[in-house]
Amino acid sequence: MDAREAALRQAYGHALRWLASLSERRVPADASVEEVVRALGAVLPDGPSAPAATVDLLATACEPGLTAFPSGRFYGFVVGGTEPAALAADWLVSAWDQNAVMRAASPAYAAVEEIAGAWLLDLLDLPRDSAVGFTTGATMANFTCLAAGRDAVLRRTGWNVTHDGLAGGPAVRVLAGADRHMAVDLALRYLGLGTPELVPADAQGRIGPEALRHALAAGEQGPTLVVLQAGDIHSGAFDPFPEAIRAARETGAWVHVDGAFGLWAAASPQYAHLTAGCADADSWATDAHKTLNVPYDCGLAVVRDPSALRAAMGLRGDYLIQHEQGDPVDKVPELSRRGRAFPVWAALRSLGRSGVADLVDRLCGHARAFATGIAAIEGATVLNEVTFTQVCASFGDDARTERVLARLLDDGTAWISGSTWHGRRVMRISVSNWSTTDDDVRRALDAIRRASSAA
Repeated sequence: MDAREAALRQAYGHALRWLASLSERRVPADASVEEVVRALGAVLPDGPSAPAATVDLLATACEPGLTAFPSGRFYGFVVGGTEPAALAADWLVSAWDQNAVMRAASPAYAAVEEIAGAWLLDLLDLPRDSAVGFTTGATMANFTCLAAGRDAVLRRTGWNVTHDGLAGGPAVRVLAGADRHMAVDLALRYLGLGTPELVPADAQGRIGPEALRHALAAGEQGPTLVVLQAGDIHSGAFDPFPEAIRAARETGAWVHVDGAFGLWAAASPQYAHLTAGCADADSWATDAHKTLNVPYDCGLAVVRDPSALRAAMGLRGDYLIQHEQGDPVDKVPELSRRGRAFPVWAALRSLGRSGVADLVDRLCGHARAFATGIAAIEGATVLNEVTFTQVCASFGDDARTERVLARLLDDGTAWISGSTWHGRRVMRISVSNWSTTDDDVRRALDAIRRASSAA
């Protein structure tokens, strides 16, 4: 215990110092990969080292190479930060070291997953008897939901993909909006379904319901999946769910919603209108480590029909102690995994219903403040309708926008990265961190003004 306690105390001290530095430190990393390698040492030692010394070396060598992702001034990707209760609960996850596979193996984990799943369905206003699986992230959440959908639509034709695989079976059509996220394509690739048929979207990335209806009617009628999205990665826009789902239902398609960060709009009375009709789909994927701000490795796969999810993900083993009510293993691809429901439960219990709504409202409010501030900069143009947490802006031609982005990263006050949207380079701002304050936004806007003036 002495060695373990010393290592934990060392880690605790370094963690507190890191978190305390976030309010003032540069957001980009200061050290390169090569510099961190030299500090760590590339040669495996012949003998053991004290655990506390090992932790100290790791923290000391890596700290200069860390990007301040948890900072309130990181806006480069939709990654969120870590809400305090969720962070502390995640430490317990490692200390408790629970096998999260079966109810019999860890009654505590199974109970927490059950409660957290029910709270999520309530907050997101999804069918209350849906199954909720805790995956690694949104990509695997999409994979899990689409696997359930793939198998379900094939079963309707009499094809048992679990027994017979895909070869020789009916082709499965997949349709998605032209501006869907790349994680959807990756999940479909994993599932052996290939690239989806792309349906035209409007200027904000919203799928066209009539275009979807036409595409469905034009192709071969058979097992079909339709993928919609809650929150476009550039504009933050939401698909028109009532009309799009109605069009999909006309052909009996399974409807899946990729809501990696946007599905959380349903938790806010102010923004719930964005997800109107979304609950009529068959499955939904989201990321708890985005808008909810729990630590990494926590996606959520929600499937209306629990039996469809069990059929796709469930497994049997003679050595497993399986429960008649089902087990956590029946809802996700992995056997070995962290107790992901613990930090989700902690975040939800700590925030409560009003706290989650306030979190969503604050993130959206900061995005509007960014849009207003950037629009006032000479030569800058906000390109999207700022309806949620995303802002895209141009500073003239592509070359000047790139110069602004480069100078902004050199400045170090904030991390805001670029992207290409509708064929032009843009500054893309994603407001996702619970700890972002009005002052963080002000400091980031000042840095954008400096970068723009110098470009």
